[in-house]
Amino acid sequence: MSAVHVDVLGVRVDAQTLEEAVDRIAGWIERREPTYVCVSGVHGVIESQDDDELRRIHNAAGMVTTDGMPLVWLSRRRVPAGTPVERVYGPDLMLAAFARSEVTGWRHVLYGSTPETLERLRANLEARFPRACIAGAISPPFRPLSEEEDAGIARSIAAARPDIVWVGMSTPKQERWMAAHVGRVGAPVLVGVGAAFDFHAGVKRQAPRWVQRCGLEWAFRMATEPRRLAGRYLRNNPRFVWLLLREAMVPRFASARATDRRTA
Repeated sequence: MSAVHVDVLGVRVDAQTLEEAVDRIAGWIERREPTYVCVSGVHGVIESQDDDELRRIHNAAGMVTTDGMPLVWLSRRRVPAGTPVERVYGPDLMLAAFARSEVTGWRHVLYGSTPETLERLRANLEARFPRACIAGAISPPFRPLSEEEDAGIARSIAAARPDIVWVGMSTPKQERWMAAHVGRVGAPVLVGVGAAFDFHAGVKRQAPRWVQRCGLEWAFRMATEPRRLAGRYLRNNPRFVWLLLREAMVPRFASARATDRRTA
């Protein structure tokens, strides 16, 4: 099973439904095929404009999901008619995979965040999905790890025999971690879901569904965490729009110049 790919400012995004995304994860697990999933929105795309390595990490991923509504809207305009495209939002992808795992028996490891958040997250997930197996939960230090520490964490994850490792860090930290550890931690699938840990643990408020559908989750999150997020959104969102407009106008200008040369 493969999704339709859409180029968004040089980042290859998968246009698909949430169910299709979970089906693809299931296929990788069944084949024990090591890969990673970038759950990306405007922030990930813009960070990739100034960081060639991060753009390569995105484009080498098994899947880059449409985490934000702007990517959904762009994808719907660029895919063949009739192709269904949904928002494949990190928190929703996590819940859908946990629901599937109650039937399949997938083993999950949670990696990232604080011990307190992980404890609450694990309790909430186990209450909601009692037949799902959370085989481990690891909170790494909030500092660069030594090679020995990193190797020890990789061994600990592998010892849990996971099918999926959920990585709850911020972008681009989680993408770099997944790219560096794919195939090294015993799990076929690594998924970077960012703030999903905080939302499902109940330590941060999630935007109402109608706000999400309108593409205004960024405004909700900025209002709830202005000191941390205001700079990101006020910098990235206008730049995203400007780059898309510039991308759209360049072919028009090139076509106009070619017409001028032919008629000169």
